[in-house]
Amino acid sequence: MAPQPVMPVDNALEVHDVHVQLGDTAVLRGVHLQVPRGRIVAVIGPNGCGKTTLLRCLLGLQKVDRGEIRLFGKPVGPDVLARVGYVPQRLQIDPSFSLSVREFLALRRRETRFWFWQRHRVTDAVLRETLAELDAVHLLSRPLAGLSGGQLQRVLIAYSLLGAPELLLLDEPTAGVDTPGEHSFYELIASIHRRLGITVMLVSHDLGMVFRHAAWVYALNGVVCCEGRPEEVLDAESLKAAYGIHVAPYQHHHHAGHPHAHPVVAPPGQSVPIAFRKR
Repeated sequence: MAPQPVMPVDNALEVHDVHVQLGDTAVLRGVHLQVPRGRIVAVIGPNGCGKTTLLRCLLGLQKVDRGEIRLFGKPVGPDVLARVGYVPQRLQIDPSFSLSVREFLALRRRETRFWFWQRHRVTDAVLRETLAELDAVHLLSRPLAGLSGGQLQRVLIAYSLLGAPELLLLDEPTAGVDTPGEHSFYELIASIHRRLGITVMLVSHDLGMVFRHAAWVYALNGVVCCEGRPEEVLDAESLKAAYGIHVAPYQHHHHAGHPHAHPVVAPPGQSVPIAFRKR
């Protein structure tokens, strides 16, 4: 038997040669990646490329047919998963679901788990600091089922943060957020990362966000097509390898007046000439 690779413990997670077959489809075909502690790492790729399946493997929700996954240097299991926070792409809540935001979040902490015996001020004292950073204190008494997409995502992030995670996994966290709120939402994630120093692995279609905030990018399409710093991966040829389409970087002038290249992705079935654009 070939010797197993040595996996350093300074990484929050490592994925080595992971294969997953779902029915007749080989969704993951030998994926390798690693996320160093304290970094924001993004995973990009087209729909159906295996991004959500990969996250499910990291969370122990999907069986790996071949390969190895380690979190904090250990196999996936309850002890290490307790150090991981997860925000799903979307959470479908039945309209009849009666818990308020306060009651839902109180379930996350030992000292508030029996919220039905506590005064609101006792529960709120534990929850308020986290909710304040997320600008969500005003949602405490709202029914969870009545929240907008953006409000619900903030509550789900709060739920994860209340568990004091060392690693935060986010699967398209702005999927239910309106367009004007997307930028502020990602700025919020970056602020949490800076303040807490937690590791973040983010699945996203927002390539502009990836360029601004990620330290490292993996382009996935069943396998890792390319990886590197955002300015290396988010170019025309790398994105074509991942998405199977032509893309065009464009020039975007930030407030400081320095131009940076960002990608434009063509609609399915179309191509965009490889050129620089200004806006």
